[in-house]
Amino acid sequence: MCGIVGYVGPKSTLDVLIGGLRRLEYRGYDSAGVSVISPDGHLETRKKAGKLVNLVAEIEEHPLPTAHIGIGHTRWATHGAPTDGNAHPHLGGQRQKLSLIHNGIIENFAELKAELVAEGTTFSSETDSEVAAHLIAREFEKSGDLAKAFASVVVRLHGAFTILVIHEDQPDMVLAARRNAPLVIGLGDGENFLGSDVAAFVEHTKRAISVGQDEIVILRAGSVEVRSFDGKTVQPEEFTVDWDASAASKGGWSSFMAKEIADQPQAVADTLMGRLNSDGSVRLTETDGLSHEDIKNLERIIIVACGTASYAGDIAKYGIEKWSRIPVQVELSHEFRYRDPIITKNTLIVAISQSGETMDTLMAIRYAKELGAKVLAICNTQGATLARESDAVIYTHAGPEVAVASTKALTAQITAGYLLGLWLASIRGAVPAAELKRVGIDLLKMPGRVSQVIAGLEQAQRLGTSMADAKSVLFLGRNVGFPVAMEGALKLKELAYIHAEGFAAGELKHGPIALIEEGQPVIVIVPSPRDEDSLHPKVISNIQEIRARGAKIIAIAEEGDEQVSNYAENVIFVPRCETLLAPILTVIPLQAFALALSTAKGLDVDQPRNLAKSVTVE
Repeated sequence: MCGIVGYVGPKSTLDVLIGGLRRLEYRGYDSAGVSVISPDGHLETRKKAGKLVNLVAEIEEHPLPTAHIGIGHTRWATHGAPTDGNAHPHLGGQRQKLSLIHNGIIENFAELKAELVAEGTTFSSETDSEVAAHLIAREFEKSGDLAKAFASVVVRLHGAFTILVIHEDQPDMVLAARRNAPLVIGLGDGENFLGSDVAAFVEHTKRAISVGQDEIVILRAGSVEVRSFDGKTVQPEEFTVDWDASAASKGGWSSFMAKEIADQPQAVADTLMGRLNSDGSVRLTETDGLSHEDIKNLERIIIVACGTASYAGDIAKYGIEKWSRIPVQVELSHEFRYRDPIITKNTLIVAISQSGETMDTLMAIRYAKELGAKVLAICNTQGATLARESDAVIYTHAGPEVAVASTKALTAQITAGYLLGLWLASIRGAVPAAELKRVGIDLLKMPGRVSQVIAGLEQAQRLGTSMADAKSVLFLGRNVGFPVAMEGALKLKELAYIHAEGFAAGELKHGPIALIEEGQPVIVIVPSPRDEDSLHPKVISNIQEIRARGAKIIAIAEEGDEQVSNYAENVIFVPRCETLLAPILTVIPLQAFALALSTAKGLDVDQPRNLAKSVTVE
């Protein structure tokens, strides 16, 4: 989950590294560090615990020489506390000529460390990463060939890792290896880059290559060589990054999260663009790996995801089942493969991940593919591992999402899930085409409706600010409102560090109503009164039940719902739409509420404690 960047070329290496780390800090901010090799061939390293600003201050106090090769790292701690000593880079060998950075977990580090300790190696950190640094340095001292030494060590490492190495004695190259952790190459003119994602180098180049599983990179200013772990030459495919560095900057907003909430009309529109025709029919062009015959033979769909993405899956389930008439279940990726699930060739796995590098989700789809299932990815990142390992992909085109708490990625994922449901339904013919097109036409109107919601967030922000002292907030919803309630609770946990729970409103009398006491804030996602299944009166009854016990009610309801105002102290209205499409709108006030409450508490909304953006370890 750490952020890594490497560079070799004519530019000021330190400027490239620090700029890349700033754009990658969302991946880890427990500590940061850089290593460079000076023109006279000396390796120098600076690293500090805490956020990147601490490293910058350290470099200002103890400047680094001008250099044209180097590596940098922002850490999310796994092995060892976030201290100066545990910060990366780590130095290897008695003369400390080698510097290494690492993203991931080396699962067999203990036995490898014991091997080194028996030989007299002294360790200066508690990390698993330092083991790899000493191993590579040892092998280089034996062979004098850094690439050979590097290759001989990475094959011995178990677990997940992206590793970058530089060495004083071979100061013209950066070596990198990838297994179960992301790595991307940036291609420049007389310069080349490495990063855990394209944000590391998008300021300098939009030409990129995704490094595949178990591959090694030898990066020089004028060349890029990719080999498999067994030494075979690899010819990777180049792609073009479709956003620029300005998209990953705050642009005057108070936080990245505030900016990304405001980006949602565009994120939804871009996800629909070219896929939803003016007559409401769906056209997906990235799904060639799924034939119409495959889709007609489907017996079941399993959606696998984690965190916020799993709630996008929960929401998509309602639409996919209703329109395509295929049974859908939603599984947490990290639980899925450990219970021996029943999977056949007529099972479709839909994997949702913003980064496309979520390790639990990657392991889930690999397991499913081994059992013969087809996989479709919903992903926001070009060249991501998830997209490359799936049979088909729907890119969400939400642009870079920097804040750890997901906002625009979620609404784009929900939108992609609706597109998938309508597309499957159009092929299977289980629902009249006219009905599908009616929903599609309504979906085309969602970017405009999202803009309306964004323009009217003052009430949600005011309520969030006023509740900065709340110790607990409960969320209730039914049907598609239930996963929205769970997502609202997750946002509050992530950002405000208070107890928050999302419940199915029908479960109240089966236990959760015991939590209601005088003054308890409860946010209720109210279904449309136009709902043909009569859920609206049931939720109104739920509101009356908890209000009678002293709860303070905030309702999220559609415009024109006059009844709800009689029972809720505060009502936030959103535009009318098709009932199943409502989550795109109702989730946004909950994002703004959590942001405002967290801000009022003086917390860092972009970088919540203990969290990183992309979970690339199991």
